[in-house]
Amino acid sequence: MNWREEILDCDAAGPVPVRIYKCSGAHPAPPLVLHLHGGRFLGGSLAGGERIAFQLARAGAIVVSADYTVANEKPFPSALRFAFAVLTSLRQRCAKLAGRKSFLLVAGEEAGGNLAAGLALMARDQLPSALQGQILLSPMLDPYMATVSFREETFSDQCRWAEGWNRYLGSSARACHPYAAPAYCQRLAGVAPALVITAQDDPMHDESLDYARRLREAGVAVRQHILTSRTGWPASYADCTDVKRDWEETVCGEFAAFFHEVGALSH
Repeated sequence: MNWREEILDCDAAGPVPVRIYKCSGAHPAPPLVLHLHGGRFLGGSLAGGERIAFQLARAGAIVVSADYTVANEKPFPSALRFAFAVLTSLRQRCAKLAGRKSFLLVAGEEAGGNLAAGLALMARDQLPSALQGQILLSPMLDPYMATVSFREETFSDQCRWAEGWNRYLGSSARACHPYAAPAYCQRLAGVAPALVITAQDDPMHDESLDYARRLREAGVAVRQHILTSRTGWPASYADCTDVKRDWEETVCGEFAAFFHEVGALSH
């Protein structure tokens, strides 16, 4: 596995710190994936996102993991606009970073999953056909946090998630904006195919599966996977130790299967 840190010059977002991950012996036209780390909209870092970024690269992608924490110091839509600027820049640089025929996808976990889902909606509306896939792991989609799986969280954890939502939205008036809270988007048709991954012990389990169902009903191609063993999701995403997690091989396999399904590794 090779990775390097760079400053990506994005016209609309300015200089952006990124990590670029690539496995040796990559496909001649590998998918290019914009990866957005988690952090509950309260923090997070490129280092904390490396576990998922590694698996995306192992599955065959060139991964550009972007640090959006500075943009997230302001409420919605600051971080989403920032991420959209990075996505637009990657689209323009796709041939140089990956290959002329490479597909462009977006991926994210929890808070990053929210941004990835929002980007897929935004790309459908503003960059038609630019995005070939969205990968959502435990995405934060519902600011009301009223699902059964979420209510099983401890009270202190619920408060931390609520704090993250409050910081991201800035105002309750934004709680139903489709880009900010994709769970309440009423127009899902036409977005990029989706891979949705959750776990039995994931507080975002219910909203993840509900979003996958609604995407299917809107005619969107969806692949989903539920990890049945205890994962510690989403906290174990950001575990920076060298201890390999049991779920990593399964998740890597799901990434690879999804790349093949959307045609990102078959051309």
